[in-house]
Amino acid sequence: MITERSSFDRQMMGIAIRMAKRGIGTTAPNPAVGAVIADEATGEVIARGWTQPGGRPHAEKEALARAGGRARGRTMYVTLEPCAHTGRIPTCADAMLNAGLRRVVCAIPDPNPVVSGRGFAQLRAQGVDVDVGLRADEARWVTLGHILRQTAHRPFVQLKMALDADGNIAAGDGAPVWVTGPGARAYAHLLRAEADAILVGSGTVLADDPELTCRLPGLGFRSPDRIVLDTRLRTPASAKVFRQNTTKERVWVAAAVGGAKRLAMTPGHGGALVIDVGLSDGGALDLAGLLETLATSGITRLMVEGGPTVWQAFLDAGLADEVCVVMSNTRAAGPSMTVIPGDPGAYFARYKLHRTQSRNLGDDRLTVYRRESP
Repeated sequence: MITERSSFDRQMMGIAIRMAKRGIGTTAPNPAVGAVIADEATGEVIARGWTQPGGRPHAEKEALARAGGRARGRTMYVTLEPCAHTGRIPTCADAMLNAGLRRVVCAIPDPNPVVSGRGFAQLRAQGVDVDVGLRADEARWVTLGHILRQTAHRPFVQLKMALDADGNIAAGDGAPVWVTGPGARAYAHLLRAEADAILVGSGTVLADDPELTCRLPGLGFRSPDRIVLDTRLRTPASAKVFRQNTTKERVWVAAAVGGAKRLAMTPGHGGALVIDVGLSDGGALDLAGLLETLATSGITRLMVEGGPTVWQAFLDAGLADEVCVVMSNTRAAGPSMTVIPGDPGAYFARYKLHRTQSRNLGDDRLTVYRRESP
C-alpha cells in the first residue's frame, strides 16, 4: 500500500492540478477543479475529471462517472474541497460517499462560506480518510480567481504587456501595431481563452481598434467578455470591440456615474452594457468598485491588456496579481511610448511582484511576475 503523502500522492495531485487547468476560463462563476481516482496498491490511474464548461458537472462527479464501480475502495485526489451544501442535485460529497471511496486527498479548502469545511466534515463523519494540504500553493494559483471572489470580492487580475527591447510600446494610429512575433501573439490569445473577461482603456481602442477575441484555431468559442474603461464615453460605435463574436460573451463599457443614460442615447453600440463606476479624488475610475461589480456578475479572472495608463492604474492600486511581460529583442519602428523604464524586475518589485518564470516565445522573451500574497 502507498504510504500517506508519498511521491505517488504528489504525482497524482500534479495530474489533478493539470486537469483543473483545462477548465480555466470556461467555468465561471464556479471554480476550475481537477480530480483523479487512483488505486494506491497498484499505482493505476483509474479516472480523471475536470469541471465542465459552464461550471457543471463538477470535476469529482466527472471522475466518478468515468470510474464507475472501480471507484469503490480507491483514493480521489482533488484540487478543491468538494461541495456539500444542499441544492437541487446531490452534492459532490454525497456522490463520493455513494461511490465508496476509501480516501480523499485534497489540496485546499473552499473559502465559500456555504462549503468551507462542510465537505471534509461530511466525508470524515462517514469514515473516509481525508488529507488536506498537498501541493496547496500550486492549487491555490489555479483557483485564485474563485478564492479572491469569495474573500476579497474581486476577480484575479492578470496584466499582459507586449513591449519592445527598450520596454516601450508602439504608438498606434487606429490599427494594431505589433512589436512581438507570432509565437507571442498566439500566447496572448491563449491568455484570452483562459480569462472570463478582458479589459482595455478607451485609448487602446482609439489607437488600435482591437477585437479582443480569442482567434486560436478551435478556441474562438472561448473568447472572453470585453470591457472598455471609458470615463468620457469616447469609444465610437464602429469599434470592433462592439461586434459580437458569439452569443455567450458580454460587452461592457465602464464609465463614470451617469454613463449608462448617456450611452443609451448613442445608437449603434451593439447592445453594450454600461457599468456606472465612481470616481476617485483624482478623477480616475474607482477600480476596486469596478472589480467588485465584475465579481458580483460572475467574473473570476480578468485579463488587463492595455494600455499603459490602465496598467499603471492597476499597479498603483495594488490590484495586479500577475503580470505577463513579453519583450521583443528589437526596437519598435516608428513612434513609441515608454512603459517600463530601466530594469523590469526592479520596477515590478516596487509593487511587490516578483519573477516566477521566464522562457522564450520564438524570438521574444516571456517573464511572469506574481504577487506573493494576493
